[in-house]
Amino acid sequence: MTIVTHILATTLGVQAMGLDRRDTVLAYAFGVGVDVDHVLKAPFYLRTVGLRDRRGYYWRSSLQEPVALLWILPLCWFLATVVPLVFFAIHVAMDYSVRFEKMPFYPYSTRVTRGWLTGIPDRVKEGVLFAVLLALNVAIYWSRTHV
Repeated sequence: MTIVTHILATTLGVQAMGLDRRDTVLAYAFGVGVDVDHVLKAPFYLRTVGLRDRRGYYWRSSLQEPVALLWILPLCWFLATVVPLVFFAIHVAMDYSVRFEKMPFYPYSTRVTRGWLTGIPDRVKEGVLFAVLLALNVAIYWSRTHV
């Protein structure tokens, strides 16, 4: 999924859960911020592929795979909040709905999966999710300001 849908999903969750400042920061860190590995991998992409668009290039790291739960769960216990877990799970669920390769247990296993909903084109999934998330965000915002 794109950064825009991750931001919309995280914003919806923050509004729906009525999070305070600390938990809002945690929500955006684990709902959107885990994609920072793309910035870290950009030099490798440019060196390997150049400025061309190469679909299927492996942009991911263990930071945004389910194996990251090995450090996220203890962090949740330490901080006494489930917010990182909830927003990381939403992020991973969204990413696993698109067809590019994922390695759920990387670096401990090189098992590759394409996730779920592979029969539906990614652009359709992205468009539908974008529309639903935008509508829900607007509805929650409107209900809080006009009701």
